[in-house]
Amino acid sequence: MMIKTAGLMKTDIRNRKDIMLLVNSFYDKVRMDVTIGRFFNEVVKINWEEHLPKMYSFWESVLFGTGGYKGNAIRKHLEVNRQSPLELKHFEQWLVLFKATVDEHFEGEKAAEVKQRAIAMSQLMLFKIGQSAEPTFIA
Repeated sequence: MMIKTAGLMKTDIRNRKDIMLLVNSFYDKVRMDVTIGRFFNEVVKINWEEHLPKMYSFWESVLFGTGGYKGNAIRKHLEVNRQSPLELKHFEQWLVLFKATVDEHFEGEKAAEVKQRAIAMSQLMLFKIGQSAEPTFIA
């Protein structure tokens, strides 16, 4: 489905190529962001050549069930939190950047779905981080 918006043609998220555009554009913003960029650039020191393909597969799995993502996103975020505490403001900024990137490039059912799933994931991550402080927590 093509939607004309302000002279630009936006499509819905349809395939891995679209997910790659979303992920690459999003992380371009993240790397330069004053609120969350340091987690990627300084705390974890992300190897982008390894990280980006994992994120393509992650979001492809989320949206289409076909990405073949292998990993534990919650455990990774718990590890980051142990190095430098992740707070509500960090997840809020992540969501602002993510939703803005989706809206910049896409419009449609999958675009709306990916934003809703991002909200749910951020809420789950915050919950798990909060629970991880409990002595009985099991990752």
